[in-house]
Amino acid sequence: MPGATATADAEICRRLADDLDSGFVDLVESYGKVVLTVAARAATTPCDAEDLAAEALLRAYRALRGYGPDRIRELRLRPWLVTIVLNASRNARRDAARRPRTDVLGRVDEPVSSHRDAAESAELGDEVAGLARRLGELPARQRTAVVLRHVVGLPLAEIALVLECPEGTARSHVARGLAALRAAYGVQGAAPATPVSGGEKGRPQP
Repeated sequence: MPGATATADAEICRRLADDLDSGFVDLVESYGKVVLTVAARAATTPCDAEDLAAEALLRAYRALRGYGPDRIRELRLRPWLVTIVLNASRNARRDAARRPRTDVLGRVDEPVSSHRDAAESAELGDEVAGLARRLGELPARQRTAVVLRHVVGLPLAEIALVLECPEGTARSHVARGLAALRAAYGVQGAAPATPVSGGEKGRPQP
Protein backbone atom coordinates (compact mmCIF):
# COMPACT_ATOMS: atom_id res chain seq x y z
CA MET A 1 0.00 0.00 0.00
CA PRO A 2 1.33 3.49 -0.85
CA GLY A 3 0.68 4.77 2.68
CA ALA A 4 2.53 1.85 4.23
CA THR A 5 5.43 2.35 1.83
CA ALA A 6 5.61 6.05 2.67
CA THR A 7 5.61 5.26 6.39
CA ALA A 8 8.36 2.65 5.97
CA ASP A 9 10.40 5.08 3.86
CA ALA A 10 10.04 7.78 6.48
CA GLU A 11 11.28 5.41 9.16
CA ILE A 12 14.30 4.32 7.08
CA CYS A 13 15.11 7.93 6.27
CA ARG A 14 14.89 8.81 9.97
CA ARG A 15 17.34 6.01 10.77
CA LEU A 16 19.65 7.12 7.97
CA ALA A 17 19.62 10.66 9.29
CA ASP A 18 20.32 9.49 12.86
CA ASP A 19 22.94 6.83 12.05
CA LEU A 20 23.94 6.42 8.41
CA ASP A 21 25.67 3.05 8.74
CA SER A 22 22.89 1.22 10.59
CA GLY A 23 20.21 2.99 8.56
CA PHE A 24 21.88 1.95 5.33
CA VAL A 25 21.55 -1.70 6.34
CA ASP A 26 17.79 -1.14 6.59
CA LEU A 27 17.79 0.55 3.18
CA VAL A 28 19.59 -2.37 1.51
CA GLU A 29 17.29 -4.92 3.16
CA SER A 30 14.21 -3.02 1.96
CA TYR A 31 15.32 -2.01 -1.54
CA GLY A 32 18.21 -4.27 -2.49
CA LYS A 33 15.92 -6.49 -4.58
CA VAL A 34 14.52 -3.46 -6.44
CA VAL A 35 18.05 -2.24 -7.17
CA LEU A 36 19.10 -5.67 -8.48
CA THR A 37 15.95 -6.01 -10.62
CA VAL A 38 16.54 -2.66 -12.30
CA ALA A 39 20.23 -3.48 -12.71
CA ALA A 40 19.33 -6.82 -14.34
CA ARG A 41 17.31 -5.01 -17.02
CA ALA A 42 19.94 -2.31 -17.52
CA ALA A 43 22.95 -4.65 -17.69
CA THR A 44 23.96 -7.09 -20.42
CA THR A 45 24.86 -10.12 -18.27
CA PRO A 46 23.98 -11.38 -14.76
CA CYS A 47 27.51 -10.65 -13.58
CA ASP A 48 27.26 -7.12 -14.93
CA ALA A 49 23.92 -6.73 -13.12
CA GLU A 50 25.46 -7.67 -9.77
CA ASP A 51 28.34 -5.27 -10.33
CA LEU A 52 25.95 -2.52 -11.39
CA ALA A 53 23.74 -3.04 -8.33
CA ALA A 54 26.77 -2.92 -6.04
CA GLU A 55 28.05 0.22 -7.76
CA ALA A 56 24.64 1.89 -7.42
CA LEU A 57 24.42 1.11 -3.71
CA LEU A 58 27.97 2.41 -3.21
CA ARG A 59 27.02 5.64 -4.99
CA ALA A 60 23.91 5.91 -2.84
CA TYR A 61 25.96 5.55 0.33
CA ARG A 62 28.48 8.14 -0.82
CA ALA A 63 25.68 10.54 -1.72
CA LEU A 64 24.02 10.10 1.67
CA ARG A 65 27.30 10.93 3.40
CA GLY A 66 27.14 14.34 1.73
CA TYR A 67 23.48 15.01 2.55
CA GLY A 68 22.28 16.85 5.62
CA PRO A 69 19.73 15.24 7.95
CA ASP A 70 16.85 17.33 6.61
CA ARG A 71 17.55 16.33 3.01
CA ILE A 72 17.81 12.65 3.97
CA ARG A 73 14.45 12.74 5.76
CA GLU A 74 12.77 14.12 2.62
CA LEU A 75 14.08 11.45 0.20
CA ARG A 76 11.74 9.27 -1.82
CA LEU A 77 13.98 6.25 -1.53
CA ARG A 78 12.77 3.90 -4.28
CA PRO A 79 12.72 6.40 -7.20
CA TRP A 80 15.95 7.93 -5.88
CA LEU A 81 17.69 4.53 -5.93
CA VAL A 82 16.27 3.62 -9.35
CA THR A 83 17.61 6.88 -10.76
CA ILE A 84 21.07 6.08 -9.36
CA VAL A 85 21.01 2.61 -10.99
CA LEU A 86 20.01 4.03 -14.37
CA ASN A 87 22.68 6.74 -14.20
CA ALA A 88 25.32 4.17 -13.23
CA SER A 89 24.22 2.00 -16.15
CA ARG A 90 24.55 4.88 -18.62
CA ASN A 91 28.01 5.67 -17.28
CA ALA A 92 29.06 2.02 -17.55
CA ARG A 93 27.88 1.79 -21.17
CA ARG A 94 29.71 4.97 -22.03
CA ASP A 95 32.91 3.73 -20.42
CA ALA A 96 32.59 0.34 -22.15
CA ALA A 97 32.23 2.06 -25.53
CA ARG A 98 35.56 3.79 -24.98
CA ARG A 99 37.59 0.61 -24.54
CA PRO A 100 37.81 -2.69 -26.43
CA ARG A 101 36.03 -5.66 -24.95
CA THR A 102 38.48 -8.12 -23.39
CA ASP A 103 36.22 -10.40 -21.36
CA VAL A 104 35.40 -13.99 -22.27
CA LEU A 105 32.50 -14.02 -24.70
CA GLY A 106 31.44 -17.61 -24.21
CA ARG A 107 30.39 -19.42 -21.06
CA VAL A 108 29.70 -23.02 -20.11
CA ASP A 109 26.04 -23.59 -19.30
CA GLU A 110 24.84 -26.00 -16.67
CA PRO A 111 23.94 -29.39 -18.17
CA VAL A 112 20.23 -30.09 -18.60
CA SER A 113 18.69 -33.34 -17.45
CA SER A 114 17.10 -34.36 -20.75
CA HIS A 115 16.56 -33.40 -24.38
CA ARG A 116 13.08 -32.21 -23.46
CA ASP A 117 14.45 -29.94 -20.75
CA ALA A 118 17.00 -28.61 -23.21
CA ALA A 119 14.28 -27.85 -25.78
CA GLU A 120 12.05 -26.17 -23.20
CA SER A 121 14.96 -24.15 -21.86
CA ALA A 122 15.93 -23.04 -25.36
CA GLU A 123 12.34 -22.06 -26.16
CA LEU A 124 12.02 -20.08 -22.95
CA GLY A 125 15.34 -18.39 -23.62
CA ASP A 126 14.22 -17.47 -27.13
CA GLU A 127 10.98 -15.96 -25.81
CA VAL A 128 12.73 -13.91 -23.14
CA ALA A 129 15.44 -12.82 -25.58
CA GLY A 130 12.81 -11.84 -28.13
CA LEU A 131 10.89 -9.74 -25.63
CA ALA A 132 14.10 -8.15 -24.34
CA ARG A 133 15.14 -7.37 -27.92
CA ARG A 134 11.84 -5.66 -28.66
CA LEU A 135 12.10 -3.71 -25.43
CA GLY A 136 15.55 -2.61 -26.53
CA GLU A 137 14.09 -1.26 -29.77
CA LEU A 138 11.77 1.12 -27.92
CA PRO A 139 12.74 4.76 -27.39
CA ALA A 140 14.71 5.06 -24.16
CA ARG A 141 12.02 6.76 -22.09
CA GLN A 142 9.32 4.34 -23.21
CA ARG A 143 11.57 1.36 -22.48
CA THR A 144 12.45 2.69 -19.03
CA ALA A 145 8.79 3.43 -18.25
CA VAL A 146 7.61 -0.05 -19.31
CA VAL A 147 10.35 -1.82 -17.34
CA LEU A 148 9.80 0.25 -14.19
CA ARG A 149 6.03 -0.25 -14.35
CA HIS A 150 5.73 -3.88 -15.39
CA VAL A 151 9.02 -5.47 -14.29
CA VAL A 152 9.97 -3.50 -11.19
CA GLY A 153 6.37 -2.65 -10.30
CA LEU A 154 6.81 1.05 -9.56
CA PRO A 155 3.66 3.21 -9.40
CA LEU A 156 3.30 5.94 -12.01
CA ALA A 157 4.06 8.67 -9.47
CA GLU A 158 7.51 7.20 -8.82
CA ILE A 159 8.17 6.57 -12.52
CA ALA A 160 7.43 10.25 -13.09
CA LEU A 161 10.06 11.14 -10.49
CA VAL A 162 12.64 8.90 -12.16
CA LEU A 163 11.89 10.29 -15.64
CA GLU A 164 11.56 13.85 -14.30
CA CYS A 165 8.22 14.40 -16.03
CA PRO A 166 4.55 14.84 -15.06
CA GLU A 167 2.69 11.71 -14.04
CA GLY A 168 0.47 11.95 -17.13
CA THR A 169 3.56 11.95 -19.35
CA ALA A 170 4.91 8.89 -17.54
CA ARG A 171 1.57 7.15 -18.13
CA SER A 172 1.82 8.06 -21.83
CA HIS A 173 5.35 6.61 -22.08
CA VAL A 174 4.12 3.33 -20.57
CA ALA A 175 1.09 3.18 -22.86
CA ARG A 176 3.06 3.95 -26.01
CA GLY A 177 5.75 1.43 -25.13
CA LEU A 178 3.16 -1.29 -24.56
CA ALA A 179 1.38 -0.37 -27.79
CA ALA A 180 4.63 -0.72 -29.71
CA LEU A 181 5.31 -4.11 -28.13
CA ARG A 182 1.82 -5.34 -28.95
CA ALA A 183 2.16 -4.11 -32.51
CA ALA A 184 5.40 -6.07 -32.87
CA TYR A 185 3.85 -9.24 -31.51
CA GLY A 186 0.69 -8.67 -33.54
CA VAL A 187 2.79 -9.15 -36.65
CA GLN A 188 4.99 -11.96 -35.35
CA GLY A 189 2.68 -13.78 -32.93
CA ALA A 190 1.43 -13.43 -29.38
CA ALA A 191 3.73 -12.02 -26.73
CA PRO A 192 5.26 -14.77 -24.61
CA ALA A 193 3.92 -15.21 -21.08
CA THR A 194 7.41 -15.15 -19.61
CA PRO A 195 9.18 -12.65 -17.35
CA VAL A 196 11.45 -10.07 -18.96
CA SER A 197 13.96 -10.68 -16.20
CA GLY A 198 14.24 -12.53 -12.92
CA GLY A 199 11.15 -10.82 -11.50
CA GLU A 200 7.68 -12.26 -11.09
CA LYS A 201 5.99 -10.22 -13.81
CA GLY A 202 4.65 -11.87 -16.96
CA ARG A 203 3.94 -10.27 -20.30
CA PRO A 204 3.45 -6.50 -20.25
CA GLN A 205 -0.06 -5.43 -19.30
CA PRO A 206 -1.63 -2.02 -19.00
